[in-house]
Amino acid sequence: MEDFESYVSVAWPRLLRSAWLLTGDWHKAEDLVQTVLARAYGRWARIRDGSPDAYLRAMLATTYLSWWRRRWRGELPTERLPEPPAAPDPQGQVELRHVVAEALARLPRQQRAVLMLRYLGDFTEEATARTLGMKAGTVKSHTARALAALRQDRHLSEAIGR
Repeated sequence: MEDFESYVSVAWPRLLRSAWLLTGDWHKAEDLVQTVLARAYGRWARIRDGSPDAYLRAMLATTYLSWWRRRWRGELPTERLPEPPAAPDPQGQVELRHVVAEALARLPRQQRAVLMLRYLGDFTEEATARTLGMKAGTVKSHTARALAALRQDRHLSEAIGR
């Protein structure tokens, strides 16, 4: 399975970004990608000849949604980091990413999954609907509501200078 290892070494950053958009947490995103890749390993002969990125992003979304239903969510994140960053970010990228992550985290999980598949995974509405087991109209409404919520998010608007 050398080609699987080669694929993973190249695709890991893309898959991790997709998982982060869903989870909003790098550690959970890594767990999600590892879980999906472990499941995909046995199916690699079928996956590799098609569009592996699209297939794995769909697996990320469905696995994420099933995790949400099954996992205990008793951990409570803190609002403040235990220590300040060592040096200020001259470009403001760290702060912007943090604000975007918070804005995405405020969206319902299905809206996050739809946005990840539609805009990062470049899925069509129909493909997104099939992947998530919903109607195309539901995908459209989740997309519209999520984008409207992001446009109205005061913290996000301030961070991007609108």
